[in-house]
This record gives sequence, C-alpha cells and structure tokens, in this order.
Amino acid sequence: MDRDHLPRFTAAAVQAAPVYLDPAATVDKAVALIAEAAANGAELVVFPEVFVPGYPYWNWTMNPVQGSPWFERLQRASVDIPGPHVDRLRAAARRHGVVLVIGVNERAAHSLGVLYNTLLTIGPDGELLGVHRKLVPTWAEKLTWTGGDGSSLVVHDTPVGPLGALACGENTNTLARFALLAQGELVHASAYIALPVAPADYDMADAIAVRTAAHSFEGKVFSVVACSTISPEIVDALAGDDEELRKQFTRPRSALSGIFGPDGRPVTEPLVDEEGIVYGEIDLARCIQPKQMHDIVGHYNRFDVFRLEVDNRPRPPVTFTVSPTTPTMPTVPPPATLATPAAPEEDV
Repeated sequence: MDRDHLPRFTAAAVQAAPVYLDPAATVDKAVALIAEAAANGAELVVFPEVFVPGYPYWNWTMNPVQGSPWFERLQRASVDIPGPHVDRLRAAARRHGVVLVIGVNERAAHSLGVLYNTLLTIGPDGELLGVHRKLVPTWAEKLTWTGGDGSSLVVHDTPVGPLGALACGENTNTLARFALLAQGELVHASAYIALPVAPADYDMADAIAVRTAAHSFEGKVFSVVACSTISPEIVDALAGDDEELRKQFTRPRSALSGIFGPDGRPVTEPLVDEEGIVYGEIDLARCIQPKQMHDIVGHYNRFDVFRLEVDNRPRPPVTFTVSPTTPTMPTVPPPATLATPAAPEEDV
C-alpha cells in the first residue's frame, strides 16, 4: 500500500440468502450479485458467512441424531478448495475487478467427517489470497464444523488496503482481532449469518452492530459486515409444518449488514433483515487522526507489559518425515555408525 496515496473506494456488503444446499445455484446467485455490486462502483464486495451453500440451522432445532442426515446433505453440497465452485468465484472477481470476501462450507481433503467454516479472500486478478477457517465453531455449530488453525490469521495486501476477515463469533475474540490489527489491518471484513434461532432475549442485529462498531472504534479501521437472510425456502425445508419453528425462523431483527467507520459509526444506514446490497464510501485517510488518540497496536500500548504470541503453524492431521507416496531405497549405515562388538564384561 502506498501510504502517500491511501485508497478511497466504494465497498459493498451483500445481505442475501443462499439457494439452500445447492452450491451451483448459490454460486450463480453470488456471481450475479458481484456483477451488480461492481456495476454500482464497488471495488470490495463482502458476502455472508458460509453463503455457499448455507448454514446448518438444524444444529439449533434438532437433536444430533435427527440432524445427522442433514450433515450428510451439507457435506455432499460443500465446496472443495481448489475446485470448480471456487474457480467460478475467482473468475467473477477477475471479470469485474473486485476484491471479494465470501463464506463457504469447505470439505476437508482427508476426511468425510470434516467440514470447515471458511472465508475466501480473492483479489481483483482472481488470485485466491486467503483461506481462513473459523477458529472455533460457536455453540451448536460444533456438531458440524471442525476448528481451523492460526495459519490463516493473515492480513492481505490488496488494492483496497490491508484487509483482514473473521467469521461471525470470531469478531468477539479480542486476541484474534488484535492479531489482525497488529499486522496493519485497515479494512476488516466480518461475515455473519441470520440467527433467528438464538435465545428469545438475543437481538442479532444489535449484536452485529455492537461487535462491528467495537472493532472499528478500537482499531480505528473500517469494517464491512455482511449477513445472510432467511428465505422462505429455508423455512420450508427446516420448519415444515411446525408452526412454532416457522414463527421462530421468521423472527425480526435477525440480520444486519453495513459499513462502519473508524469512529465506530455506520457510514451509511445499515440494512436489517431484508435482502439487498449496502454501499459505503471508504477513505483510509480517515484512519490517521483517530490513531493519534488511541493506537492499540502502537503508542497506546505497553509492549513491555503485554505480549501476544500467535502460533501460526498449520496443523495437519498427520506429518510424515518422508512422504508416504515417495518410494525409498534401503540405506546402509555409514561406517562411523556401524555397530561395534560389545566390550567384555569385567570379572566380578
């Protein structure tokens, strides 16, 4: 990033529902929304958490045995990285020249039982810049997703500035957010899902706004937050004839999307519950003066008192000293390591 010419651009936060458990159709919808956002001048487009092909709401409304067939449906409908669905998203970003952040359900290459809640960051040239796996699935989500590792807590150098991304509840994780800020993050992408199945006294729209404002104000950064919506198709699939569940799934104030500035305030009116795209102007020069007052990754910290250490090593399920697919030849020990006759025992 050229600090003498800080980026100024339009960001788009997409609030929409997937075509539930249909990855090809959901990617079609995403591609169309990318084209719409780009036509309206957006250079950064952010989509909701696990937009492709949707969120496992059954974890909240069914017991694990009832939900198991739904897990299989989701596994079969999830995304391979690399794979054809990701290729189409990369092509759309390249065609329209946008930086793209989008959530997917990612299938693990090594296990049919492992799914990740993953955020893809794609550059305007179509390069896959980042694959961030949600570190800790929230509450009932543990029935579906495996947690990621610290290797993907990365801020990416993009034409719209230093960009980091976290999924939903990760935005309450102070240390994860600080790890991004300390790498120079100035634009933060937050991806959420509508959560009408939360406890009755929980206002998801307020919760999203509070968390987004907090990160923006604490870090003196811009945040683009995108949340999914609940379509009638999702209600029909998961609630059926259960009127109580149908009422729950259509509960208001379950989604909020928007763009927030370094003062913690929305730069434009957020969108609540309805499908649509929120646009906002981001001028990274606005981050300079607020950081003079509170720069928690600079002068407004005591690094002699506090220290954050992040283990960013990838955590594969197994590590081989020699690849098991590489044929090896028996080796003869070098002369210096050949066994020598044991010394005779002393007389007793």
